[in-house]
Amino acid sequence: MASHPSINIARLTYLLICEAAGIAIALSTRGTAFEVSMATGLVGGLFVAGLFIWIESLIRGFTLRGFSTATFGLAVGLLCAWLLTRVQISSLIELSFRDELEKRENAEALVNALRLAFDVTLFASLGFLGAVLALRGNRDDFAFVIPYVRFRQDSSSGQPILLDAESVIDGRVAGVMRSGFLHGRLVLPRFSLDELQALAQSPQSDSKQRAQRGLDALEAMQKSNDIQVSIHDSSSPELPESTHNKLVEIARLLGARLMTSDENLAKIARLRGIDVLNLHELDEALRPPVEVGQRLRIALVRPGKEDHQGVGYLPDGTMIVVNHAVAKIGTSLEVIVVSKLQSAAGLMVFAEPYVRR
Repeated sequence: MASHPSINIARLTYLLICEAAGIAIALSTRGTAFEVSMATGLVGGLFVAGLFIWIESLIRGFTLRGFSTATFGLAVGLLCAWLLTRVQISSLIELSFRDELEKRENAEALVNALRLAFDVTLFASLGFLGAVLALRGNRDDFAFVIPYVRFRQDSSSGQPILLDAESVIDGRVAGVMRSGFLHGRLVLPRFSLDELQALAQSPQSDSKQRAQRGLDALEAMQKSNDIQVSIHDSSSPELPESTHNKLVEIARLLGARLMTSDENLAKIARLRGIDVLNLHELDEALRPPVEVGQRLRIALVRPGKEDHQGVGYLPDGTMIVVNHAVAKIGTSLEVIVVSKLQSAAGLMVFAEPYVRR
């Protein structure tokens, strides 16, 4: 995957600084016993810059969150090693080899060397184990290490909201955020953005239009001052191959809620313990209730599947099928609701023309 432009700029800047440092060292050593030529300074600066840029490329999937977690684990491991050194475990080495050491002339120097080697090995080993165990754990493990303490999101910014490609294409995310019902930073994974870009180049006009609408909505949100949108570069090899599983794993790692309109993804995420914001469920919850026996006045706009049916729509888009009303298409008609049908496509309402008695 190509590097972000800002990272390339940082690498170039670091390379130039190392070259400038090499030149400065060469100039400062002129006329001394340790004189360094200009070519050597340039090559040395290039070598140092290349070494650290290579190391940076090896840890490309290591995020700041992972660094802070590893630092905490390292501190715990070093603390455990320090506690062990306080009980003088290294003195056991001297007792074990006391007879052998007494035969040597430099026994004291050898004991000091063994103690130093033991301490270095102890600190390095426990620090390594602490960092690895912290990286393998999750946020709830910290509450076990530090009782009564949990790491939480800043209450002022709200819990992050992870978007998938379908929710961006839906186009209602910006309106929901501006309404004030939801707070938090919006996060879109890089692979979801790539999915949108691939759909925008699709030969199928329907998919192309939907993807273009999503990209336009995303661009508008990024330019907005009241909505925070960031792209998450999720290139870690530890992530699963499935797009749904990737989204669930990233939501778990970020401690984010998942916003989607994909029913299958919503089910998978809930089974994994992720909070899901389903746009379809929100739409259904905000629709005004239509009850059997309720009288409505609607405009009939087209015929239904049956020859005698006329079809109209409520302001929220709910379709109402009116029996024996085909002659009234193009006019407004007072109807009474006789039944409702909830399907995967939404709510369908059946009605009859209201006859006053």
